[in-house]
Amino acid sequence: MNAEELPNKIFKVKKNLNAIILAHNYQSQDIQRAADLVGDSLELALAARDTSADILIVCGVTFMAETAKILNPGKRVFIPKIEAGCPLADFLTPHQIEEERRNHPDAAVVVYINSSAACKAAADIVCTSGNAVQVVRSLPHSRILFGPDSNLAGFVRKQLPDKEIIPIPATGHCYVHQSFTNEDILKARKIGGKIIAHPECTAPIQRAADIVASTGKMIKIIEESEEETWHVFTEEGMIFRLKTLFPNKTFYSYENAVCKDMRMTTSVDLLQCLQNLIGEVTVEEDVLQKARISLDLMLEASL
Repeated sequence: MNAEELPNKIFKVKKNLNAIILAHNYQSQDIQRAADLVGDSLELALAARDTSADILIVCGVTFMAETAKILNPGKRVFIPKIEAGCPLADFLTPHQIEEERRNHPDAAVVVYINSSAACKAAADIVCTSGNAVQVVRSLPHSRILFGPDSNLAGFVRKQLPDKEIIPIPATGHCYVHQSFTNEDILKARKIGGKIIAHPECTAPIQRAADIVASTGKMIKIIEESEEETWHVFTEEGMIFRLKTLFPNKTFYSYENAVCKDMRMTTSVDLLQCLQNLIGEVTVEEDVLQKARISLDLMLEASL
């Protein structure tokens, strides 16, 4: 089968299965084109929870597929590349959460959605990069254990100085967002336009940017702005999404801003997943039930 036939075949198989394809903003152009919905982690979570489809195909990384299963346990959930993980999520374990709880018994535990189902089950509440400040603000606790992204923890701390935010672990990070440099900032300033950075970026990049925002909020900000040139400091898959939404604006990405795990999924993988129903994601019942509580609390706090 040639590349031109793939999209039609994917559509036909998907329709026959009553399946929905959910793709993260960081997926490749071909996957974004094939998806029923492209969005950030919160958008994908809401779509997974509310869909009437029988089968959910999550084009992203494992924690996203786990989240879909947790929020809609009656559905079958598949990921085209079951080995597509998240190095950021790997920084945190349930054991670390338990240990930090013992050290800080008065603290609430907030875990980033970029974490395993087991970590979500061990937490009090989950957050995304888009609602992290809102979620932490909603808690009565003055001390917060926040993991696994230390840069996002720093962003929250800056917005909520009355809270003590303790990152767990202290050095957890996304290697893609960690890769942006001051030289990238200087290049952007020479070109002109606005710099918009994800809160997973390091503190110096956040300080140097004009705006710090999640991918979902980036779209809203750019839509409402008259600025025509944007330097986007996040995974480069986001550039395709932005160019699709705003074809009259100019977007720049920067070298090495590629997540290898996000790039694992191809159109061929997607079709094989649909045809053979391979890569099914399951979550142990006790973990699912506890993680569902943390996710539901996040969604309530986001209203």
